[in-house]
Amino acid sequence: MPSGLSLSAAIAKVSAPATAPAPADSPSTLWQALGEWRLFALAACVKLLLLPSYKSTDFEVHRNWLAITHSLPISKWYYEDTSEWTLDYPPFFAWFEWSLSQIAKFFDPNMLDVSRLGYASNQTVLFQRLSVMATEAVFYAGILRLLRAIKTPPHLFGMLLALVFLNPGILFVDHIHFQYNAFMYGIQLFSVARAIRQNKHILGGILFAVVLNFKHIYLYQAPAYFVYLLAGYCFTGRFRFSFARLIGLGLAVVAVFAVSFGPFAPHLLQVLSRLFPFKRGLCHAYWAPNFWALYSFADRALLQVLRILGKSVPAQTASLTRGLVGDSTFAILPNIAPSTTVILTVLSQLPILAKLWFQPTPDKFLDALILCGFGSYMFGWHVHEKAILLILIPLSVVAVKSARHARLFSVLSISGYFSLFPLLFEQQELATKVLVLALFAMFAVHFVGSATRPFALGRLERVYIAGFVPLCVYTEVAHGMVFGSERLAFLPLMITSVYTAVGIVYGWIQMYAVALS
Repeated sequence: MPSGLSLSAAIAKVSAPATAPAPADSPSTLWQALGEWRLFALAACVKLLLLPSYKSTDFEVHRNWLAITHSLPISKWYYEDTSEWTLDYPPFFAWFEWSLSQIAKFFDPNMLDVSRLGYASNQTVLFQRLSVMATEAVFYAGILRLLRAIKTPPHLFGMLLALVFLNPGILFVDHIHFQYNAFMYGIQLFSVARAIRQNKHILGGILFAVVLNFKHIYLYQAPAYFVYLLAGYCFTGRFRFSFARLIGLGLAVVAVFAVSFGPFAPHLLQVLSRLFPFKRGLCHAYWAPNFWALYSFADRALLQVLRILGKSVPAQTASLTRGLVGDSTFAILPNIAPSTTVILTVLSQLPILAKLWFQPTPDKFLDALILCGFGSYMFGWHVHEKAILLILIPLSVVAVKSARHARLFSVLSISGYFSLFPLLFEQQELATKVLVLALFAMFAVHFVGSATRPFALGRLERVYIAGFVPLCVYTEVAHGMVFGSERLAFLPLMITSVYTAVGIVYGWIQMYAVALS
């Protein structure tokens, strides 16, 4: 595979850290540290080319949050509703937006006016794009720290750094679609690195509490932290429990929440109502490719079979076929209540949490993080497709742990990142997303394969991966040529969701098989 080899070699050369020993006070030490950031600098230069790319409504969401936090007293931050894009992230993220606004005013103060809905001057676009790139340094630093914490062999360090940092998901979601996910994943990676180090468990818990107060989606992985810290830190022996450690850990975490929510104490119920809006339906407008996507598809398929057989069918079946956000109504299969998704999510996490309880090691902690994220993604209520990053980022870190890890990563990463294609739906982004995923897939499969020999994808896995080529051609090009832009508009989304869900469900099953073996 010459092309894959040359691509991997080039990336390894750029991303490999300097390893020559040097005294701590030597100028070469600083030079070596800067050398580790070559990949970050190179990637930043490429990302500058994406400044004029398509931006989603999330761009206006974050501009509005800049305006809210800059222009209004904190007592009104979680009440302001001039825009439909109200502030619905935890307080630390609100303060993050406030911090950015102190710089944004030097680019274009008009972007900080709450009444200027949809404002997107060139200066505003430039500032928001650059702020994503700058804060991504936390993500890069977090990867470096975690790879060292797990004692990554030097010959794999640079390639794993590239595998995690150059993932297409962050590029698609943050740098084109527009969000600030990378720096929060960076904080989480720092928390994992500290949690698995001796005598650093409390700092790991504190950092996880910090990232929870930036974005509450990380709550899905809280059970893994809870079990790992309880079993691996609070229990000092098989039958010895340290209440002092438990109290110390608990006070540290509570302190973080007190700092975060303390200023909003008089408005706590309002803040919580923004963070947990339960009025949304089971499925997002574009079905996140999980168990519920397959469940929804099965319902649609059964409905069509009954129609063909001339059977009577319910009249109100539009909410899923049109992909609208709201109450999800199934035509044939039983409707799903939020409590059902909670129960299934918890049940899906119990096996790996039990394994972690009896074996609180760094390896099992990473497995539990991945599978707790997987459980919430597979069975959660109103899951967004972007939540796949909760799985793929930590999975990238252990992708070369064994040949079985390499196989499931190859299938899961391609299906997971392809599932983000509908986020970038304009034709001008087609070449970018296809090229980025194709290059990443070639690099990733070659790297994990060469690092975990003997490695070989199974026949069905190869056929499944090859199926993404006709899938891409149909959903991105052929459907519009045949049906136009309006007719059967939800069909390409449904096909993408169902096809990628097959790979993601397969990855979940395989990950559990590996983690419990």
